[in-house]
Amino acid sequence: MDPNPGTFPILSYVMSRLPSFTPKHTATPSDSDQFDIEQPRAPPTSEIVGQMPHLADPELLASMGRAITDVWQARSVLNLIGERPTHEEVDLARAKLADMEAQLSRQLEEIVLQARPPEIDIHGWRAHQAEKEKQCREEAEKEKRIWKSVIQLDEMHEGYEKLLKDAEKRLERMYESKEGGDDGGDRDGAGDEVNEEVVGILQEAYGKGMERINLSGRRLKLLPEAFGRIHGLVVLDISNNELSAIPDSIAGLQNLEELNLSSNLLESLPDSIGLLQKLKLLNVSGNKLTALPDSICQCRSLVELDSLRYLDAHFNELHGLPIAIGRLTNLEVLNLSSNFTDLKELPETFGDLTNLRELDLSNNQIHALPDTFGRLENLTKLNLEQNPVELPPMEIVNQGVQAIKTFMAKRWFDILLEEERKSSQEMQEQGEGGWLTRSTSWLKNVSGNVIGYLGTAVGSPMSPSPRSPRDAYLDQQL
Repeated sequence: MDPNPGTFPILSYVMSRLPSFTPKHTATPSDSDQFDIEQPRAPPTSEIVGQMPHLADPELLASMGRAITDVWQARSVLNLIGERPTHEEVDLARAKLADMEAQLSRQLEEIVLQARPPEIDIHGWRAHQAEKEKQCREEAEKEKRIWKSVIQLDEMHEGYEKLLKDAEKRLERMYESKEGGDDGGDRDGAGDEVNEEVVGILQEAYGKGMERINLSGRRLKLLPEAFGRIHGLVVLDISNNELSAIPDSIAGLQNLEELNLSSNLLESLPDSIGLLQKLKLLNVSGNKLTALPDSICQCRSLVELDSLRYLDAHFNELHGLPIAIGRLTNLEVLNLSSNFTDLKELPETFGDLTNLRELDLSNNQIHALPDTFGRLENLTKLNLEQNPVELPPMEIVNQGVQAIKTFMAKRWFDILLEEERKSSQEMQEQGEGGWLTRSTSWLKNVSGNVIGYLGTAVGSPMSPSPRSPRDAYLDQQL
């Protein structure tokens, strides 16, 4: 569960020094072997502090603790659900699932190949087959649930290993930043010096018409509004800072093609970001975004960013995507991984991303892909790991992206076919109603004509009287 100090020295040290990471139980001899990596004894602690003296700074230690809250959250979850299964257990689970999927495939094949009785129409037979298929899948899913949980647990631990690597890199950058210029004095003063440096860079960029600016890893807390005046800027990297907001003046960067906002403290994006109509790459990963702003779907926003090719929003807290995300028709790479329990579904308009080639949805809580998913004809790379996917079934998911697209495309076709059948049935019913109305009208016209004819005949000179008993009888029948 806990980071190995030999592989993750800074992370292991920080976790051992912060109360929120310290185990509350008293270690027994057997526990000591398991948990000493979290609470290294004096020699290892003294050694790493001797090599990296700034780790003794309480302020830096507190900042590092805040930077690895994601590790704490993930570790807490894994402590609750259990240790990582062994390789043998994982292999057994995969073998069991493969057998179950093969059996399910045979059952589904038998259903498809079963001859339709002549007394049942094709639509009724199709509905009958769909119901039997549904029952087979539900029974198979119940049997596979326990084995799938073993594999998912293993995948979660694997994801945790990646999380530890990212956290160690973040702490290394924080330490290098501390070592590079902070003498442990007043943080606000340091922040002011950084801002003055940024202002100097801005003035130089404005005067020389610079196309690239890299301000990553400078502990910036804010960006001056003057950024928007560098109209010739093409690439802007302000990743790995402490920014909590981006000024609206960013809309002035009309020639910007690449924008890297990753690893900051952003909880939202400005509406004006949608005015960057030449933007091709947008990286907002590693922030605290709960949503891409609604303005992205309205007015002059990301909807009109028809040049956008790459969008990375992984490791945020996204609860969903805007409905109009499908208007980004030139998007080729989309990373929405590691939004964990927050991201549960995708909008139906997702199928409009027809140029999408690579899609990463791993480490989320997506149960079903949208029905329009099969329209992503150019998709060649898809990651659905660590999601409780039920649609399409796991036996399809395990066959790869092409099988998923084929399954979802067939499902979409069946949905359209069913809608067309219902529409045709409604039209037929309306048509029958219209025929009856027309028939009634025609009878009324005929009866009126006959009555008129008889009336005329009765009034002729050859009639013996103005109206005979037979005339009344005929009128009554008509």
